[in-house]
Amino acid sequence: MAPYLTRFFGNPSSHHEVGEAAASALDDARSRVAGVLGMRTSDILFTSGGTESNNAAIKGLVLGSGKKHLVTTAIEHESVLASADYLARLHGVDVTHARVDATGTLTPDTLAGELRDDTALVSVGYANNEIGTVQNATALVAVAHDRRVPVHLDAVQAAGWLPLAGLGADALTVAGHKIGAPKGTGILAVRGRLPFEPLLHGGGQERGRRSGTPDVAGAVAIARALELAEAERTDEAERVSGLRDEFVARVLDLVPGARLTGHPSRRLPGTASFVFPGTNGETVLLELERRGIVSSSGSACAAGSDEASHVLLALGLPHDDARTAVRFTFPHGLTASLEPVARAVQAAVTAVGSPE
Repeated sequence: MAPYLTRFFGNPSSHHEVGEAAASALDDARSRVAGVLGMRTSDILFTSGGTESNNAAIKGLVLGSGKKHLVTTAIEHESVLASADYLARLHGVDVTHARVDATGTLTPDTLAGELRDDTALVSVGYANNEIGTVQNATALVAVAHDRRVPVHLDAVQAAGWLPLAGLGADALTVAGHKIGAPKGTGILAVRGRLPFEPLLHGGGQERGRRSGTPDVAGAVAIARALELAEAERTDEAERVSGLRDEFVARVLDLVPGARLTGHPSRRLPGTASFVFPGTNGETVLLELERRGIVSSSGSACAAGSDEASHVLLALGLPHDDARTAVRFTFPHGLTASLEPVARAVQAAVTAVGSPE
């Protein structure tokens, strides 16, 4: 990023030497992202993060289509659910929350049953941000495309862990801070042939789909981070998933009443989410932190809320159990040693036995 915060400081929309240097960097970043995602350079927009990208994808594609039906699920990120609610309240869009099973999986047959002639878009998370369940994205895309319905995949959690190219999605979103780029950077890939109503209006930057002076340094950063994450993805996923599986097995064996949530095997390599019935999730988090283990109760976007996770409730868990959720995430670069796993397991055993 450094050169584009100092020497190459120009506005990429300006037609002079300094601006053209910035524009060249922006074009190069766009090309790098397109290469990883398997899309055209003209399909790539740079945004302020996952929330903006999801808002722009859902509102832009639904409003651009002129149709009045949106299909999503009840386990999506708040930015997806709130965008759907906005369309329902202010634009009369009929929103269907397709049913997921107890593992958080949306089956192709279930999706097929929800599609209509007036369906504008299907918006589904490639991998869930709380329980880590990974959807069969290519199968869901195929079902929707069979009815000529475009698909938006929220790939914020998937980037760096799962393949992003070859999914067939019409729109895909990525957040920079999930792959080592600065917070406040994001990507929206949306196929140029689709009608699209911009979220931001003004000078028509980003091919008329997102007005505003582009963050050149941020675009350069997220493009490079995405390339690095993709290059390391296979090895990292295999190594970290092995550590996660060992952690899950030990917690289920040693912590009384512990239940793993989400799909038992088709899940993000770095995610293990549990409920500990009979405890208080927030108290368990505090006890874990006292022992040097930093975890969360669900989505960071809902941190501080006393409400039970909407994701777990949609899976059919009782309200009291859903409030005991604790999510452990295993980062890229985690040592291959089992020592951190053993320390985290011991902290969980003690923490669950300590609350109140």
